[in-house]
Amino acid sequence: MAFEKEHSLGFLSNHLARLMAHGLQKRLAPLDLAPAQFMVLLELWEEDGLTQTDLVARLDVEQATMANTLTRMERDGLIIREKSVADRRARIVVLTEAARSRHAEAIIAAQEQNRIALHGLDENEQAELIRLIGKVISNLKRY
Repeated sequence: MAFEKEHSLGFLSNHLARLMAHGLQKRLAPLDLAPAQFMVLLELWEEDGLTQTDLVARLDVEQATMANTLTRMERDGLIIREKSVADRRARIVVLTEAARSRHAEAIIAAQEQNRIALHGLDENEQAELIRLIGKVISNLKRY
């Protein structure tokens, strides 16, 4: 049986993810942000003061990947890591003013990338695509 990449969810979703990341990277570059940093910032803009473990769980990334991203973000002045009052072993990731000040522009950049990606789809198609992708993600998280 032949493998048809045009009908492979894995191939297509990987291709889509790379294209979306590349486009987002271009749009975030003027803000000196990378897509991986943006994903962390989205979580922290929603709830500042999360732990590294919280971020790993929320973003479904490896601990080492998150550690490297946070190190770069700290170096770039986007976050600081403070000792947790509740758990002496944990460190709380806190946004700096530099990160807070990029919030609105970064959201606009992401919205523009989404607008470009969804161009030509009507509102119902866009909502259905987002719903189906969410359903696939939920399926994969269960296994």
